[in-house]
Formats: sequence, C-alpha cells, structure tokens
Amino acid sequence: MHQKGQAHETGHAIRQPRVHSGHWLSMDPRITYGIAQLRFEVFTMGQGISDTPDLDGLDLEEDTTTFWISDHEEPVCTLRTLARPSEQVAIGRVATSPRYRGQGLAGLLLTSAIAEYPGRIINIHAQAYLEHWYERFGFRRTGPNFDEAGIHHAPMSLVPDDAGI
Repeated sequence: MHQKGQAHETGHAIRQPRVHSGHWLSMDPRITYGIAQLRFEVFTMGQGISDTPDLDGLDLEEDTTTFWISDHEEPVCTLRTLARPSEQVAIGRVATSPRYRGQGLAGLLLTSAIAEYPGRIINIHAQAYLEHWYERFGFRRTGPNFDEAGIHHAPMSLVPDDAGI
C-alpha cells in the first residue's frame, strides 16, 4: 500500500506538491505544452483513446481553469474545470502521469478545484472504476453508466448541501 508522499517503485516522489491554476492563454507555453503532453500520455497512449480529440477547444474558453502539479516545471497531474456563471461547474481531463501515481496528487487537485467553487454544484463524468474514489470527495452518482470514448463512465455530482460544503 502506498502512502501520500511515496511513489510506486518505478515512480518519482514529490515531497511538497504545490497546486497551480490558470487559463491556457495566460500560462507559460511550456506548461500548457506539458499538460497537453501529459494528457496525451494518459488518455491516448495509456487508455487508447484515439477517436475523441483531447484538445477540444474548451481549454481556451474564458470560463475554463486548468489545475496542475509540477515536478521541476514538468506537469505531472492535471484537471480542468469549466465554470460558466449561469451553469453548474464541470470537472474533466483528470490525469496523473503513471510515474507519479499513488501519492494523492489527483486528490489534492480535486480538493483545490472544489474549494474554488463554494456553493456550486460540480459535475464529473467519472471513469466507472473510479466511482468510489470520487465518493470520498462527496460526489454521488446521478445516473446509469454510459460510454464515453470507449470507456464506461458514471455521471456524478457534488451538491453543496450533500457534501457539507
């Protein structure tokens, strides 16, 4: 069993992870490139998603925020939020480099993203096998599994009253 601060035997440990956030058009291009490269590694190479474009244009929208953790300026964990003022918040593109899994980095990012939107309903299309992991953060299933990019997903929401937020 791995504890926070430890990495898998083939991985790298980050002693004091720091969460960063920003919009792609105002971020250092080396960071945005690194995030795109990380998502390609996880979604295309790792999960075989090749028929759904990862770079879908949403990263460039005004209401999208990208969260990430870096190791020596290399993004190793990321997620994005889409938070249009009149709508619920959506979290997506949650990805951690295989070399950095097991350290609680995605949980740290998720907690930081949730904290940015107090009182708002937050939705996620969780990969079905991660449903119980998302439940630890207060998310609850809102419907049946569905196929997205060839992978079973569960629609889930975090409702402020339900989560004690």
